[in-house]
Amino acid sequence: MARYRDNLPQLGNDIFACYTGLDTDIIYNRGIDLPGFASYPLLSTLEGKNILREYYSNLAELARELGVAVILDSVTWVANRDRGADLNYSSDDLKKFNIEAIELIASVREEKGDLPTVLCGQIGPRGDGYEPSDLMSIEEAECYHAEQIKVYSTTEADLISASTICYAEEAAGVVRAAHRYDMPISISFTVETDGRLPTGMPLKEAIEKVDNESDGRALYFLVNCAHPDHFTDIFTNEPWMHRLRGVVANASRCSHSELEVAEELDEGNPDELGTLVGGLRKLYPHFNIVGGCCGTDMRHMKCILEEAKSVY
Repeated sequence: MARYRDNLPQLGNDIFACYTGLDTDIIYNRGIDLPGFASYPLLSTLEGKNILREYYSNLAELARELGVAVILDSVTWVANRDRGADLNYSSDDLKKFNIEAIELIASVREEKGDLPTVLCGQIGPRGDGYEPSDLMSIEEAECYHAEQIKVYSTTEADLISASTICYAEEAAGVVRAAHRYDMPISISFTVETDGRLPTGMPLKEAIEKVDNESDGRALYFLVNCAHPDHFTDIFTNEPWMHRLRGVVANASRCSHSELEVAEELDEGNPDELGTLVGGLRKLYPHFNIVGGCCGTDMRHMKCILEEAKSVY
Protein backbone atom coordinates (compact mmCIF):
# COMPACT_ATOMS: atom_id res chain seq x y z
CA MET A 1 0.00 0.00 0.00
CA ALA A 2 1.65 3.20 -1.24
CA ARG A 3 1.07 6.51 0.50
CA TYR A 4 2.65 9.82 -0.47
CA ARG A 5 2.36 11.89 2.65
CA ASP A 6 5.44 13.93 1.73
CA ASN A 7 3.17 15.76 -0.74
CA LEU A 8 0.61 16.98 1.80
CA PRO A 9 -0.33 20.66 1.34
CA GLN A 10 0.70 21.91 4.77
CA LEU A 11 4.32 20.85 4.15
CA GLY A 12 5.02 23.57 1.59
CA ASN A 13 3.63 26.48 -0.35
CA ASP A 14 2.91 24.77 -3.67
CA ILE A 15 -0.57 25.47 -5.03
CA PHE A 16 -2.99 22.54 -4.87
CA ALA A 17 -6.04 22.32 -7.10
CA CYS A 18 -9.10 21.01 -5.25
CA TYR A 19 -12.39 20.35 -7.03
CA THR A 20 -15.55 19.13 -5.29
CA GLY A 21 -18.15 20.43 -7.74
CA LEU A 22 -18.66 17.34 -9.86
CA ASP A 23 -21.94 16.39 -8.16
CA THR A 24 -23.79 19.50 -9.31
CA ASP A 25 -22.21 19.26 -12.75
CA ILE A 26 -23.35 15.64 -13.08
CA ILE A 27 -26.91 16.50 -12.04
CA TYR A 28 -27.48 19.74 -13.94
CA ASN A 29 -25.19 19.51 -16.95
CA ARG A 30 -25.15 15.77 -17.62
CA GLY A 31 -28.76 15.20 -16.60
CA ILE A 32 -27.94 12.24 -14.36
CA ASP A 33 -30.05 11.87 -11.24
CA LEU A 34 -28.08 11.44 -8.01
CA PRO A 35 -30.52 10.44 -5.25
CA GLY A 36 -29.37 11.75 -1.91
CA PHE A 37 -26.77 13.85 -3.76
CA ALA A 38 -24.62 10.70 -3.81
CA SER A 39 -22.11 10.21 -6.63
CA TYR A 40 -20.58 7.03 -5.26
CA PRO A 41 -23.30 4.72 -6.70
CA LEU A 42 -21.83 5.55 -10.12
CA LEU A 43 -18.96 3.25 -9.12
CA SER A 44 -21.37 0.33 -9.61
CA THR A 45 -21.13 0.44 -13.41
CA LEU A 46 -18.36 0.80 -15.96
CA GLU A 47 -20.16 3.76 -17.50
CA GLY A 48 -20.41 5.45 -14.12
CA LYS A 49 -16.75 4.84 -13.31
CA ASN A 50 -15.75 6.30 -16.66
CA ILE A 51 -17.77 9.44 -15.95
CA LEU A 52 -15.99 9.91 -12.63
CA ARG A 53 -12.61 9.08 -14.14
CA GLU A 54 -13.15 11.80 -16.75
CA TYR A 55 -13.59 14.44 -14.03
CA TYR A 56 -10.44 13.35 -12.21
CA SER A 57 -8.43 13.12 -15.41
CA ASN A 58 -9.54 16.57 -16.56
CA LEU A 59 -8.58 18.08 -13.20
CA ALA A 60 -5.20 16.36 -13.22
CA GLU A 61 -4.47 17.50 -16.77
CA LEU A 62 -5.42 21.08 -15.90
CA ALA A 63 -3.08 20.93 -12.91
CA ARG A 64 -0.28 19.62 -15.11
CA GLU A 65 -0.92 22.32 -17.72
CA LEU A 66 -0.71 25.07 -15.10
CA GLY A 67 2.17 23.55 -13.15
CA VAL A 68 0.35 23.01 -9.85
CA ALA A 69 -0.26 20.02 -7.59
CA VAL A 70 -3.65 18.37 -7.22
CA ILE A 71 -5.86 16.86 -4.54
CA LEU A 72 -8.18 14.12 -5.80
CA ASP A 73 -11.17 13.84 -3.46
CA SER A 74 -13.09 10.57 -3.41
CA VAL A 75 -16.81 10.71 -4.25
CA THR A 76 -17.81 9.46 -0.81
CA TRP A 77 -19.03 12.65 0.84
CA VAL A 78 -22.34 10.99 1.78
CA ALA A 79 -21.12 7.38 2.00
CA ASN A 80 -21.76 7.10 5.72
CA ARG A 81 -24.15 4.92 7.69
CA ASP A 82 -27.17 7.24 7.89
CA ARG A 83 -26.99 8.74 4.41
CA GLY A 84 -26.28 5.29 2.96
CA ALA A 85 -29.25 3.75 4.73
CA ASP A 86 -31.50 6.33 3.06
CA LEU A 87 -30.43 4.75 -0.24
CA ASN A 88 -30.84 1.18 1.09
CA TYR A 89 -27.09 0.48 1.24
CA SER A 90 -25.72 -1.77 3.97
CA SER A 91 -22.50 -1.24 5.90
CA ASP A 92 -20.83 -3.82 3.66
CA ASP A 93 -22.03 -1.94 0.57
CA LEU A 94 -20.62 1.31 1.92
CA LYS A 95 -17.29 -0.29 2.78
CA LYS A 96 -17.02 -1.54 -0.79
CA PHE A 97 -17.89 1.87 -2.24
CA ASN A 98 -15.38 3.67 -0.02
CA ILE A 99 -12.59 1.29 -1.02
CA GLU A 100 -13.46 1.44 -4.72
CA ALA A 101 -13.56 5.23 -4.61
CA ILE A 102 -9.96 5.34 -3.40
CA GLU A 103 -8.91 2.69 -5.90
CA LEU A 104 -10.30 4.86 -8.70
CA ILE A 105 -8.35 7.98 -7.76
CA ALA A 106 -5.24 5.87 -7.09
CA SER A 107 -5.45 4.55 -10.66
CA VAL A 108 -5.70 8.12 -11.98
CA ARG A 109 -2.62 9.13 -9.98
CA GLU A 110 -0.71 6.19 -11.42
CA GLU A 111 -1.72 7.16 -14.96
CA LYS A 112 -0.54 10.74 -14.49
CA GLY A 113 2.98 9.73 -13.51
CA ASP A 114 5.02 12.39 -11.76
CA LEU A 115 2.21 14.92 -11.20
CA PRO A 116 2.22 15.77 -7.45
CA THR A 117 -1.07 14.20 -6.37
CA VAL A 118 -2.73 13.70 -3.00
CA LEU A 119 -5.40 11.02 -2.63
CA CYS A 120 -8.09 12.28 -0.29
CA GLY A 121 -10.78 10.14 1.32
CA GLN A 122 -13.69 12.52 1.62
CA ILE A 123 -16.28 12.30 4.36
CA GLY A 124 -19.20 14.58 5.04
CA PRO A 125 -21.53 15.39 7.91
CA ARG A 126 -23.71 12.70 9.40
CA GLY A 127 -26.82 14.65 8.44
CA ASP A 128 -27.68 17.60 6.23
CA GLY A 129 -24.72 19.69 5.15
CA TYR A 130 -26.65 22.94 5.45
CA GLU A 131 -29.14 22.49 8.29
CA PRO A 132 -27.65 20.37 11.07
CA SER A 133 -30.06 18.53 13.34
CA ASP A 134 -29.67 15.85 16.02
CA LEU A 135 -26.32 17.35 16.93
CA MET A 136 -23.78 14.90 18.29
CA SER A 137 -21.34 15.28 21.13
CA ILE A 138 -17.64 15.07 20.30
CA GLU A 139 -17.55 11.50 21.60
CA GLU A 140 -20.59 10.49 19.54
CA ALA A 141 -19.11 12.03 16.40
CA GLU A 142 -15.81 10.24 16.96
CA CYS A 143 -17.54 6.89 17.25
CA TYR A 144 -19.79 7.52 14.26
CA HIS A 145 -17.18 8.71 11.78
CA ALA A 146 -14.60 6.14 12.90
CA GLU A 147 -16.50 3.58 10.79
CA GLN A 148 -15.67 5.29 7.51
CA ILE A 149 -12.21 6.42 8.58
CA LYS A 150 -11.27 2.87 9.60
CA VAL A 151 -12.00 1.76 6.03
CA TYR A 152 -9.86 4.52 4.56
CA SER A 153 -6.98 3.50 6.82
CA THR A 154 -6.77 0.21 4.88
CA THR A 155 -6.47 1.98 1.50
CA GLU A 156 -3.92 4.15 -0.32
CA ALA A 157 -5.60 7.36 0.88
CA ASP A 158 -2.96 9.88 1.94
CA LEU A 159 -5.36 12.17 3.71
CA ILE A 160 -8.94 12.45 4.92
CA SER A 161 -10.98 15.59 4.36
CA ALA A 162 -14.18 16.18 6.29
CA SER A 163 -16.11 18.59 4.08
CA THR A 164 -19.15 20.80 4.58
CA ILE A 165 -19.05 20.30 8.34
CA CYS A 166 -21.61 22.46 10.12
CA TYR A 167 -20.61 22.46 13.77
CA ALA A 168 -17.46 22.25 15.84
CA GLU A 169 -18.30 19.17 17.92
CA GLU A 170 -18.71 16.97 14.86
CA ALA A 171 -15.46 18.31 13.43
CA ALA A 172 -13.57 17.62 16.66
CA GLY A 173 -14.96 14.09 16.75
CA VAL A 174 -13.79 13.48 13.19
CA VAL A 175 -10.27 14.65 14.07
CA ARG A 176 -10.15 12.34 17.09
CA ALA A 177 -11.34 9.41 14.98
CA ALA A 178 -8.70 10.09 12.34
CA HIS A 179 -6.00 10.18 15.01
CA ARG A 180 -7.23 6.80 16.28
CA TYR A 181 -6.40 5.28 12.89
CA ASP A 182 -3.25 7.34 12.23
CA MET A 183 -4.83 9.17 9.30
CA PRO A 184 -3.97 12.81 8.52
CA ILE A 185 -7.15 14.89 8.55
CA SER A 186 -8.32 18.28 7.35
CA ILE A 187 -11.59 19.97 8.27
CA SER A 188 -13.59 22.07 5.83
CA PHE A 189 -16.41 24.12 7.33
CA THR A 190 -19.39 25.44 5.45
CA VAL A 191 -20.57 28.94 6.31
CA GLU A 192 -23.73 30.90 5.64
CA THR A 193 -23.98 34.29 3.93
CA ASP A 194 -22.90 35.99 7.17
CA GLY A 195 -19.67 33.99 7.36
CA ARG A 196 -20.86 31.99 10.38
CA LEU A 197 -21.42 28.24 10.61
CA PRO A 198 -25.06 27.13 10.20
CA THR A 199 -25.26 26.89 14.00
CA GLY A 200 -24.37 30.58 14.25
CA MET A 201 -20.87 30.00 15.64
CA PRO A 202 -18.19 32.28 14.15
CA LEU A 203 -15.60 30.45 12.04
CA LYS A 204 -12.79 31.65 14.32
CA GLU A 205 -14.46 30.11 17.38
CA ALA A 206 -15.16 26.86 15.55
CA ILE A 207 -11.53 26.41 14.51
CA GLU A 208 -10.27 27.25 17.98
CA LYS A 209 -12.76 24.86 19.62
CA VAL A 210 -11.77 21.99 17.32
CA ASP A 211 -8.10 22.58 18.06
CA ASN A 212 -8.74 22.77 21.79
CA GLU A 213 -10.80 19.57 21.82
CA SER A 214 -8.45 17.54 19.62
CA ASP A 215 -5.00 18.77 20.70
CA GLY A 216 -4.59 20.65 17.41
CA ARG A 217 -4.33 17.42 15.43
CA ALA A 218 -6.13 18.66 12.31
CA LEU A 219 -3.53 19.35 9.63
CA TYR A 220 -5.39 22.45 8.51
CA PHE A 221 -8.83 23.92 7.90
CA LEU A 222 -10.66 25.06 4.77
CA VAL A 223 -13.89 26.83 3.91
CA ASN A 224 -16.02 25.15 1.25
CA CYS A 225 -19.48 25.30 -0.32
CA ALA A 226 -19.89 29.07 0.01
CA HIS A 227 -19.23 32.06 -2.25
CA PRO A 228 -16.25 34.29 -1.37
CA ASP A 229 -18.62 37.19 -0.70
CA HIS A 230 -19.99 35.15 2.20
CA PHE A 231 -16.75 34.85 4.14
CA THR A 232 -13.95 37.16 3.02
CA ASP A 233 -15.20 39.96 5.30
CA ILE A 234 -14.55 37.78 8.36
CA PHE A 235 -10.95 37.00 7.41
CA THR A 236 -8.40 38.83 9.54
CA ASN A 237 -4.69 38.83 10.25
CA GLU A 238 -5.18 37.13 13.63
CA PRO A 239 -3.33 33.90 14.51
CA TRP A 240 -6.35 31.66 13.86
CA MET A 241 -6.16 32.51 10.16
CA HIS A 242 -2.90 30.57 9.91
CA ARG A 243 -4.88 27.38 10.53
CA LEU A 244 -6.77 28.03 7.27
CA ARG A 245 -5.07 26.75 4.13
CA GLY A 246 -7.51 27.92 1.50
CA VAL A 247 -11.03 27.92 0.11
CA VAL A 248 -13.09 25.70 -2.19
CA ALA A 249 -15.86 28.05 -3.25
CA ASN A 250 -19.32 27.91 -4.76
CA ALA A 251 -19.93 29.64 -8.08
CA SER A 252 -23.21 31.11 -6.85
CA ARG A 253 -23.84 33.91 -4.40
CA CYS A 254 -27.12 32.25 -3.40
CA SER A 255 -27.68 31.13 0.17
CA HIS A 256 -27.81 27.43 0.94
CA SER A 257 -31.58 27.56 1.35
CA GLU A 258 -31.87 29.13 -2.11
CA LEU A 259 -29.57 26.54 -3.65
CA GLU A 260 -31.59 23.71 -2.10
CA VAL A 261 -34.69 24.65 -4.11
CA ALA A 262 -32.96 25.85 -7.29
CA GLU A 263 -34.15 24.15 -10.47
CA GLU A 264 -31.31 25.47 -12.61
CA LEU A 265 -27.59 25.57 -11.99
CA ASP A 266 -26.18 28.97 -11.08
CA GLU A 267 -22.68 28.82 -12.53
CA GLY A 268 -21.87 32.42 -11.68
CA ASN A 269 -18.98 34.09 -13.51
CA PRO A 270 -15.82 31.96 -13.86
CA ASP A 271 -13.52 34.94 -14.38
CA GLU A 272 -14.91 36.79 -11.39
CA LEU A 273 -14.72 33.71 -9.17
CA GLY A 274 -11.13 33.18 -10.28
CA THR A 275 -10.26 36.73 -9.29
CA LEU A 276 -11.95 36.40 -5.90
CA VAL A 277 -10.62 32.95 -4.92
CA GLY A 278 -7.22 33.02 -6.57
CA GLY A 279 -6.64 36.57 -5.40
CA LEU A 280 -6.87 35.52 -1.76
CA ARG A 281 -3.28 34.31 -2.03
CA LYS A 282 -2.18 37.91 -2.31
CA LEU A 283 -3.74 38.67 1.07
CA TYR A 284 -2.92 35.33 2.69
CA PRO A 285 0.25 33.87 1.12
CA HIS A 286 -0.13 30.63 3.07
CA PHE A 287 -3.38 29.85 1.23
CA ASN A 288 -2.24 27.12 -1.16
CA ILE A 289 -5.43 25.06 -1.59
CA VAL A 290 -7.88 26.67 -3.98
CA GLY A 291 -10.73 25.41 -6.05
CA GLY A 292 -14.41 25.10 -6.78
CA CYS A 293 -17.41 23.48 -5.14
CA CYS A 294 -21.09 23.61 -6.18
CA GLY A 295 -21.79 25.11 -9.59
CA THR A 296 -18.19 25.07 -10.77
CA ASP A 297 -16.48 23.18 -13.57
CA MET A 298 -13.07 23.21 -15.25
CA ARG A 299 -13.65 26.75 -16.57
CA HIS A 300 -13.88 28.03 -13.02
CA MET A 301 -10.94 25.91 -11.92
CA LYS A 302 -8.75 27.27 -14.72
CA CYS A 303 -9.57 30.86 -13.80
CA ILE A 304 -8.99 30.22 -10.08
CA LEU A 305 -5.65 28.50 -10.60
CA GLU A 306 -4.37 31.02 -13.13
CA GLU A 307 -5.16 33.86 -10.75
CA ALA A 308 -3.58 32.06 -7.79
CA LYS A 309 -0.40 31.41 -9.80
CA SER A 310 -0.20 35.02 -10.95
CA VAL A 311 0.21 36.30 -7.40
CA TYR A 312 3.86 35.22 -7.19
